[in-house]
Amino acid sequence: MVGSFSLIKSLPVLAAGTFASISYPALPDDLTTPVQQRLAVYGPNSVSVGWNTYEQLNQSCVEYGTSADDLSSRTCTTGSTTYATSRTWSNVVILSDLTAATTYYYKIVSTNSTVDHFLSPRTPGDKTPFAMDVVIDLGVYGTDGFTVSSSNTKRDTIPNIEPALNHSTIGRLADTVDYYEIVIHPGDFGYADDWYLKLQNLFDGTEAYQSILEQFYDQLAPIAGRKLYMASPGNHEADCSEIPYILELCPEGQKNFTDFLHRFDKTMPSPFTSSSTNTNAQALASKAASLALPPFWYSFEYGMAHVVMINTETDFTDAPDGTDGSAKLDSGPFGSQGQQLEFLKADLASVDRTVTPWVIVAGHRPWYSTGGSDNICDSCQDAFEELFYTYGVDLGVFGHVHNSQRFTPIYNGTVDSANLTDPKAPMYIIAGGAGNIEGLSSVGDEPSYTEFAYADDWSYATLKFVDEQNLQVEFIRSSTGEVLDSSTLYKSHKTQFVVQ
Repeated sequence: MVGSFSLIKSLPVLAAGTFASISYPALPDDLTTPVQQRLAVYGPNSVSVGWNTYEQLNQSCVEYGTSADDLSSRTCTTGSTTYATSRTWSNVVILSDLTAATTYYYKIVSTNSTVDHFLSPRTPGDKTPFAMDVVIDLGVYGTDGFTVSSSNTKRDTIPNIEPALNHSTIGRLADTVDYYEIVIHPGDFGYADDWYLKLQNLFDGTEAYQSILEQFYDQLAPIAGRKLYMASPGNHEADCSEIPYILELCPEGQKNFTDFLHRFDKTMPSPFTSSSTNTNAQALASKAASLALPPFWYSFEYGMAHVVMINTETDFTDAPDGTDGSAKLDSGPFGSQGQQLEFLKADLASVDRTVTPWVIVAGHRPWYSTGGSDNICDSCQDAFEELFYTYGVDLGVFGHVHNSQRFTPIYNGTVDSANLTDPKAPMYIIAGGAGNIEGLSSVGDEPSYTEFAYADDWSYATLKFVDEQNLQVEFIRSSTGEVLDSSTLYKSHKTQFVVQ
């Protein structure tokens, strides 16, 4: 944060005009050229393909197939969307009836596009081991953000990324492309709302906000356009500034999660139809589907995992970014009163552990962290923790604090004596060290239940679903690929439907 009130007072004047120093990406000659590509699980046999263009498309089309030389299938949609202050339009096509766990090649239809590929989602209940990367609090690299100054033969081709990203988290995701199948990113993309932290941006005002977003999603595209990339909101998506005193500078289009909505609302899934043969589970899953509100809260299934993405920013009592929240960002609500918590309750109750034994819930703000009370979200704990425990969530994944942390399974402040061998309480991790302009958060005071904490360099986490009883959690140093911490959570998963 910038602590100078004189700077804050000067911002409206500085932001009044637009100057040539704005570092927008160069416009392509062909304005239909796809940029900022992103893939996501959309259903048990479908994938969403999202991208942006610098002009509105009458029709958005994707050609695809199981061979790079035979893209014989074609799907099209209409309805590009944009918002005030954006230079681009968002486009989405849903590819359906895909064969599970199969490499598909795809080409976004344009006179200037290339063929890329992805692995289609694993069928719920597929017990094949796989890895899921966790990336949170990731910002743009370069002049408007930050820089980092610091091989085995692959079965897949390494994504082509900008040289400046080689030693970043994005660079490590590119280098290890063979070793994970899917990425979850619960909040904080790009850090465009920190535009005022760079001196040159002050002369561009909130115009800089838009240019940072374009730069960031261009940088992320080699990963998000190759791997299924699941998003949910963080505080840095809320407005063009986190400082309440200058919120009046935010123009329409840079308020209330606008870019996040346009980018992800049609790409993230509603909950799947239940894979269970149990009629009660089917009814609860149907109820959850009716209450889901992607991209803010939703769930999906992938192989052995049932993953729920929640919104820690708005839509519960005293939510930090809500209309009466502590962050004073006056955002939301996006659903009806109580909708998110009713969704979570129905969704977790519907999980059949004989199909998807592992239940992972990911959100942005944690309620367990090192560093003291400033790093924890009490209202989030009040809203969510009881449901996590009641329905036997195995792992809670959070960020917001800019480092990596792992805790002994814990509930209501009490450590589960079983530790990592069949605990009833969830295990919690923080994976907020991916790297952004605000830098790393010091570890600070460590609660007694802290098992690992690291804030020396950028890092992220990998979840390895080994089998139905073993989940390995690793923290990776982005610059070197070094494994900083490794633990294995054992859960017997003997109970088909957990209610504690």
